[in-house]
Amino acid sequence: MSRLVVVSNRVGPLKDTGRAGGLAVALVDALTEMGGLWFGWSGEVSEEGTFGNLKQGGGTRKVAMATVDMTQADYDEFYAGYANRTLWPVLHYRLDLADFDRRFEEGYRRVNERFATRLRPLLQADDMIWVHDYHFLGFAAELRAMEVGNPIGFFLHIPFPAPEVLAGLPNAERLVRKMLAYDVVGFQTRRDAANFRRFAVEELGAIERDGERLDVAGGSVIARAFPIGIDAAGFARQATTPEARRNTMRTEKLLVGRQQIIGVDRIDYSKGLPERFRAFGRLLEDYPENRGKVSLMQVAPPSRAELDAYAEIRRELEELSGNINGRFADLDWTPIRYMTRSFTRRALAGLYRASRVALVTPLRDGMNLVAKEYVAAQRAEDPGVVVLSRFAGAAEDMPEALIVNPHSAEGVASSLQTALNMPLDERRSRWQAIFDRICRNDAASWANSFLDALRGRAAT
Repeated sequence: MSRLVVVSNRVGPLKDTGRAGGLAVALVDALTEMGGLWFGWSGEVSEEGTFGNLKQGGGTRKVAMATVDMTQADYDEFYAGYANRTLWPVLHYRLDLADFDRRFEEGYRRVNERFATRLRPLLQADDMIWVHDYHFLGFAAELRAMEVGNPIGFFLHIPFPAPEVLAGLPNAERLVRKMLAYDVVGFQTRRDAANFRRFAVEELGAIERDGERLDVAGGSVIARAFPIGIDAAGFARQATTPEARRNTMRTEKLLVGRQQIIGVDRIDYSKGLPERFRAFGRLLEDYPENRGKVSLMQVAPPSRAELDAYAEIRRELEELSGNINGRFADLDWTPIRYMTRSFTRRALAGLYRASRVALVTPLRDGMNLVAKEYVAAQRAEDPGVVVLSRFAGAAEDMPEALIVNPHSAEGVASSLQTALNMPLDERRSRWQAIFDRICRNDAASWANSFLDALRGRAAT
């Protein structure tokens, strides 16, 4: 059977540390089943960078791990630069925040080429290669230039914008043309896949066939939605672990019969956190019966702290939470509990279980697995409700959630009021429909469906 080679910016962990995300779990399962190699960045910056020694170790009997360093210039131009200052904002529809620096673009091309060069000697003739996320959009093109003929698939974990937005990226046509070197390009939603196909047709002259295949000069590529899932059954078990139960009990003791709304997000301008705080404030204004009875717990560990845009969001969140708490707090009740620390997945499962509502309102998100994890963690006999942004990929997957426009504070507040007062029978009905679906379309199903498509391409 073919070996699987996974390429991603960060590698591992291969063992459950309690903090590993759903993606890592799904990839480890696929790698373990097929046997293979996980290749990417070591997380280290060194003088030698990608020219230094290949780091191997930390693998298992069936899965090897191989990583390389970056130089400081690689980190600044490829990772902090083009990946996070250019591609991240553009792909999240924020051209106004993008930094179009020619040095960043060159650094991105250089690191893709260097990583491909280091991977090339490790490949075997029958390997299947699966590349992940926006760091490596051009990776297949670099391998093809080295005469690698193996099947190569790519999955984008974040949104792919409408052609009118992507066109604002300098040299967008060249970047998408490189993506056409993959055999299968996967996206979180049907909308994202359609955006990619439309750009290829309108800007590059590709011909669309059968609603998912693009014919281009010299070959064809499948561009399709593969919505990522979670290990729903496994996460449900996490909610019953001792660590989870301790967090559930601590939270319920603190609430003293009150209701809690929970949000869990990295601090990022795509997550809509200031809009979320304003919507909660509007809930307390428009529905005063919730004062003293409902609180918002927002878990928001920092990310990309070196970028000015993120520091500004932190300041804004601290100011908003301070204002709302100052206006509405009582001696024994704090409206917003805002924590910039991370929790283990087991601890989060306990917090989810203690919360009546999950408030998942990104301004733009590839999927957002928090919504699915919240559902998996609920008690079947008394489940909570998801209030979900229409701009999260999960909205395609979870129509039974209360779908909202995160830009409308009034609309989100109204849906929160509906969720807080939803009858038990309706909560159970909505929860069961979502839970059954996320169990069917779990992380293993996602990985298998993508790899089946890649095998299909290899057989043609």
